[in-house]
Amino acid sequence: ISALGPGGLTRERAGFEVRDVHPTHYGRVCPIETPEGPNIGLINSLSVYAQTNEYGFLETPYRRVRDGVVTDEINYLSAIEEGNFVIAQANSNLDDEGRFVEDLVTCRSKGESSLFSRDQVDYMDVSTQQV
Repeated sequence: ISALGPGGLTRERAGFEVRDVHPTHYGRVCPIETPEGPNIGLINSLSVYAQTNEYGFLETPYRRVRDGVVTDEINYLSAIEEGNFVIAQANSNLDDEGRFVEDLVTCRSKGESSLFSRDQVDYMDVSTQQV
């Protein structure tokens, strides 16, 4: 993925804020794999689980959570859609039935991490490698 070229940025005018990792990149753009030098942050790679949807937007998969139970249903969400949900980390402790063990679960919502009641969780990351 490149931000350079016609209609894009130039190396000389691209500031730090354009090159830096953004919360909407989570699970979509790899925060590590970028060239060194003048192209740093302007040329990126897709994350392991990322895909493009029919409109060209990047999406990442999440496991659906219903009534505090993590299901096997996988939904791909864009960054815009993701902002509407409470998403638990993949390393959250689950019992044998897929229920969250703790009453409060570390989650992301609207770009911020916080503790949420297990009944408030909508989705869960599919993998701890989903960064």
